[in-house]
Amino acid sequence: MRNHTYKPAFGLVHTASERNAVMKNKISGNTGFTLVEIMIVVAIIGLLAAIAIPNFVHSRQVAQMNTCIANLRCIDGAKQQWAFEQRKQDTDTPTGSDLQPFLGRTASGSLPACPVDAAQSFATSYAPQSIGSKPVCLIIPSTHVLP
Repeated sequence: MRNHTYKPAFGLVHTASERNAVMKNKISGNTGFTLVEIMIVVAIIGLLAAIAIPNFVHSRQVAQMNTCIANLRCIDGAKQQWAFEQRKQDTDTPTGSDLQPFLGRTASGSLPACPVDAAQSFATSYAPQSIGSKPVCLIIPSTHVLP
């Protein structure tokens, strides 16, 4: 038997140290995102924000309107209870302190305010009106209306 080493014809076999050197060069190349990739991501985020923000603002306005209408319903119910217990006529008008015990907020509790009202007070938010009339929102009377 002959004792000789096998050598590839075209140098396709590399030693372990040569393979590690080649791998290190490929891994330690330029990494990170290019400016174009970052600009595309920023543009997509901007597009999503442009869609979402108007929807959020609209939803907020609708929620404020619904809260105000719910407050008007409570005030109207409190007016009816006050008129029944005090034996009042349709032309009598209650004050906020008259309605307070009937709003479920106790005698020392706070009265409701329109969520759009910057002052957040009953006096600047609502006009209870007479017993025969519906209460009115003083902040946005065109849309904050009892049906």
